Amino acid sequence: MIPRLFYGWWIVAAAVLFQFTFLSVSQSTVSVFLRPVVLELGWQVWQFTLGSSLGVLAGALSGVVVGRLVDRRGPRLPALVGAVVSALCLYGLGRQSNLWLFWTLHLCAGFVGWTLFGPLVVNTTVNKWFVRRRGWALAIGSTGISFGGLIAPYAMTLIVDSVGWRNGYIVQAVFVLATVGPVALLLRRAPEDVGLRPDGAPLPFAEDEAIPDPEGSPSHTARQALRASGFWLLLLGYSMNQAALSSVLAHAVPFATDASFSRRTASLALAVNGLGNLLSKAFWGFCLQRFPPRRLAVTAFAFGGTGVGLMLLAASTAEPVFLFGGFFLYGFGFGGTIPVSEYLWVSYFGRAYIGAVRGLAQPLTVIGPTVAPVLVGLAYDFHGNYRFAFLGIIGVYMLASLLVAVSRAPTPRTAG
Repeated sequence: MIPRLFYGWWIVAAAVLFQFTFLSVSQSTVSVFLRPVVLELGWQVWQFTLGSSLGVLAGALSGVVVGRLVDRRGPRLPALVGAVVSALCLYGLGRQSNLWLFWTLHLCAGFVGWTLFGPLVVNTTVNKWFVRRRGWALAIGSTGISFGGLIAPYAMTLIVDSVGWRNGYIVQAVFVLATVGPVALLLRRAPEDVGLRPDGAPLPFAEDEAIPDPEGSPSHTARQALRASGFWLLLLGYSMNQAALSSVLAHAVPFATDASFSRRTASLALAVNGLGNLLSKAFWGFCLQRFPPRRLAVTAFAFGGTGVGLMLLAASTAEPVFLFGGFFLYGFGFGGTIPVSEYLWVSYFGRAYIGAVRGLAQPLTVIGPTVAPVLVGLAYDFHGNYRFAFLGIIGVYMLASLLVAVSRAPTPRTAG
């Protein structure tokens, strides 16, 4: 058993592990399997990549229900179900040779698999467990995403090259069961469930007594959030931010090689992006304890936009220092996406129903990152280079900054 006063930080440790596992099996290793699967089964590249896209879309749709479930029952049951379903789907991916089954398994894994131990579930739980130290808790918890991008692709490449892609999927299945399953059994919904208040303080109230929000502001239900302009401004702003982030990631290597850099230099630039993402966590955690999250969101977008500007300068000058500097700043801003956005959402709508509120926003937030990389590709096909598309990405960052900057928390009247 875990001592009660340390339970909150156990939740943070679980968030690191869960988000590392989530990214490792759902997104960051997709490209590792692409070529071996396509070559053996005779598929086209778009057919393979459609599988991961279907998983992302399915996870966004199920978020509407998952968020409410976490508010009411906590993360234990969703994480356990997600671990079992993910393991079964990954095992199936390692044994299938049929395209429709490949797509179906990704749909299932996204809908009721790895989504159930992904960022929506763990960050909702972290938000319920922390108030005064929420900035640090969210920043530390989100390092799992950074490590998933840094470690998983290289490690999985070694495994797939050694034992083949089919056994690679089975290794992932075993990894999910071994990491998520045992940890999920020790998770709890909120500090009040174990006689504590947020941040580990003892609970002075009787068990049947109503517990006030420590932040002194009312929590808003999902229906009340829909009536608030702040909900839609945050939704649009962060959807545009995700669109910009996904566009750069999807086209980073061809952008760099078109700018006369080698593939090795391009891959090193992506590693620098991951390093910037990881190193930024301490910065965002520190700042979230001292500065308004809305201002920090604009700062994170500014880092990202400035990074893309340096990438364009690198393309014009062929100077690696600008390329690496651009990817570092882009990654540094990227690193603030999860902790700052989660802090901002809960500061607007309270912690009691934050899972339902965030789940309601999930389906709409994936539209931008799904469509934007395709639009960037079309712009490249039309102009023959990435210059105009990447200038457009800077514009998207600027508009996202404006939308978040003018957003405000709901008034009591809106919540009524």
